[in-house]
Amino acid sequence: MNSGRFRTRAWGTVVAAGRGFVLAVVAMTVSVLFFCLSLVSIALIPVGVGIVTTPYVLTGVRSWANWRRVLAAEWGGQRIPPAYRPVREDANPWERTFGMLRDPATWRDLRWLAVDMTAGSVTALPAAVLPFYALEGLLMPTGLWWLVAGPHVDHGPYWYGFVPVQGQNTAFAAGALGAVLVVAAYALTPRLLHAHFRLTRAVLAPSRGELAERVRVLTETRRDAVDVSAAELRRIERDLHDGAQARLVAMGMDLGTVEALLDKDPEQAKRLLAHARQSSAEALTELRDLVRGIHPPVLAERGLGDAVRALALRLPVATEVTVDLGGRRADAPVESAVYFAVSEVLTNAVKHSGADRIWIDLHRTGDVLRATVTDNGKGGARIGAGTGLAGIERRLGTFDGVLAVSSPAGGPTLVTVEIPCA
Repeated sequence: MNSGRFRTRAWGTVVAAGRGFVLAVVAMTVSVLFFCLSLVSIALIPVGVGIVTTPYVLTGVRSWANWRRVLAAEWGGQRIPPAYRPVREDANPWERTFGMLRDPATWRDLRWLAVDMTAGSVTALPAAVLPFYALEGLLMPTGLWWLVAGPHVDHGPYWYGFVPVQGQNTAFAAGALGAVLVVAAYALTPRLLHAHFRLTRAVLAPSRGELAERVRVLTETRRDAVDVSAAELRRIERDLHDGAQARLVAMGMDLGTVEALLDKDPEQAKRLLAHARQSSAEALTELRDLVRGIHPPVLAERGLGDAVRALALRLPVATEVTVDLGGRRADAPVESAVYFAVSEVLTNAVKHSGADRIWIDLHRTGDVLRATVTDNGKGGARIGAGTGLAGIERRLGTFDGVLAVSSPAGGPTLVTVEIPCA
C-alpha cells in the first residue's frame, strides 16, 4: 500500500470516528426526545390535546428520519427511500392526526427511534471510541501512565484493557496493546460505522410487505406530476395569450396604421413605429422570461452548477454557491427538478426568512445528487406550512427524491434535496 493510499485510509478512519461520535450523541439525545414526545402526544389524543400536537410532533419525526436517510446515503452509501402517504395541506387537525397514524411509515419511524436510541447508539459508539482508546494506549509509555496510575494516585492499578498499568514496564505493555488496537481501528472503524447504517436501513426502509403501499405512493406522485404539467401548460397558454400574443397583435395593428399614415402624416407614423418597436422589445422580453420559466437556457447549455450560480446572481441577498458534481451531468429531467426545487427554496428564503446571507451547496456522490440551501434567517419553516415546500416534496417524489427541512425557531434553516441520478 503506497503512502498516499495509507494517508487517505487513515483520514477515512478519523472521519468515521468523528461521524460515529456524532451519530451516537444524536441517537442518545434527539431520537430519545422525539420518541418521548411522540409517546406523550399520542397518549394525549383521548383528551384532545394530542389531536393538535401529534401532527407537529410526527412531522418533526419525519424530518428527523429524512435527515438520517440523507446521512445514511451520504456517509454510509445506504439509500433508504421514504414511503409516506401525502397529507393534504388544508386538512384539519383531526384528519392530519389520524391520517398520519394510519400511515404504516409513521409506526416504522417510531420503531426506528426506539432502535436508534438503543442499538443504534451502541453500533455507532465503537466507531468513535476504538480509535481514541487505541491512541490512549500508544501514549501510555510517553508519560500518560504517570498521570493515571502514578504514585500520587491511590486507587490501585489503572486497567487498560487487560493490562494493569502500574509503572513504566506495564505502560510499555499497554502501548503494545494500543498498537494492536490502532491496527484494529484502522481496519474496523469504517466497517463499524457501516454496520450502524445497515441497521438503520434494516429498520427504516420499507419492507416487502409494503410494496403495494409504495406502488400507491408512486401512483399518487405520478398523478401530482401530471397535474403540475397540466397547470404549467395552462400557465404558459395564459402568459402567451395575455402577454406576448396581445403585444404582437397590437404591434400588427400599429404597423397597419403606420402603412396608412406613412404618406398623410409622417410624424404620427414615426411615433407609431417607435411604439411598435417598444412593443416588440417587451414581447421579446416576456418570451425570454417564459422560456426561462419552462427550462432555462443556461441549464440546458451549461448544466446545473452554472444555472444555480446564475440564479444566485439575481437574488437580492448575498449568496455563496459551492458546486462539486464530479464533472458529470445528470439527466435533463433530474437537473430540471433540482433546479426548480432550489429556485423555490430560494424564493421562500428571500420572502419569508429575513435572511441576509444564503449558502447553496451542490454535490454528487455516486448516483445521488444532493442540493443544500442554508440561510441565517429567523427559521420556523416546515413542510405543509404554506411555503411551497410540500409542493417541492411532491414533485421530488416523482423521481423518488427526498426533501429534509431543519428550521428551528431563530434559525438557521437548512433545506436538503436529494434525488437519485439513475
